[in-house]
Amino acid sequence: MQKSIIEWPTIGLAAFIYGGWAVLTFFHAHLPIGLVALLGAWLIAWHSSLQHELLHGHPTAWPRVNHAIGLVPLSLWLPYDVYRRSHLAHHRAETLTDPSNDPESYYWREEEWGSLGPLGRCLVRWQTTLAGRLTLGPAWSAGRLFARELAHARKNPRDALAVWGAHLFGCAAALIWIVGVCEMSPWFYLFGIVYPGTSLSLIRSFGEHRAAGAVSERTAIVENARILGPLFLFNNLHVVHHERPDLPWYRIPGWYRKHREELIAKNGGRVYDGYSEIARRFLFKPHDAPVHPFLS
Repeated sequence: MQKSIIEWPTIGLAAFIYGGWAVLTFFHAHLPIGLVALLGAWLIAWHSSLQHELLHGHPTAWPRVNHAIGLVPLSLWLPYDVYRRSHLAHHRAETLTDPSNDPESYYWREEEWGSLGPLGRCLVRWQTTLAGRLTLGPAWSAGRLFARELAHARKNPRDALAVWGAHLFGCAAALIWIVGVCEMSPWFYLFGIVYPGTSLSLIRSFGEHRAAGAVSERTAIVENARILGPLFLFNNLHVVHHERPDLPWYRIPGWYRKHREELIAKNGGRVYDGYSEIARRFLFKPHDAPVHPFLS
């Protein structure tokens, strides 16, 4: 299938997300605080899904345009260029979920696990449950990102200066709008909107990969995600994304229906019946052990 020069549904979605965020923050004082938190969290998670779409070369044939659309840091804590670097490395990983070469793995090598200490191991174990990922995951993810980026900055100071300089400039502009123009509390924005929005995004990543003997069986499918599927731009059908990262989000469901049987056979039948099944099975029970059982 030939890629369109401009994928207009994604352009429209980007306009809706940014426009919705601007309207919600501007009129937040006239709305119930619970509604602002709910809609704001949804927009933060949706924006993360949009950034994921953009870093894979959508929605235009011009990388600079795609980059400009994704650069706005609505979540404040995650630079788009850092996300792009990490996620593309995840797709190039020879063995998905292996922490040796998959930067998005939640697993640990035995020697790293041993160096964590009792408190660190307790916090990691809690995040192997869905409840733990939702409550602690955003803070843990931000902390690990800052630690990794500090190490990266020591090795590549120019790259770090360019990436974080652009990011901090974007954060300053966003905060001028949020605090200076809209007069919203920055603490409410961080902990009432960004934190739960990041938690929403982590629902997707919680179940999409799991260690298995065959690498092809390490990527899951979540069917019947009628509400969260559109929020995640149909990356609940995650096997499709790894097979065809070039597909725009709105073509994923149709491609999945056409190739469903072969995809399920290839991934060893790792299929969930909606995110309700994931919650029912793993809300307070571990999705897997923290130490990777099949290290390369």
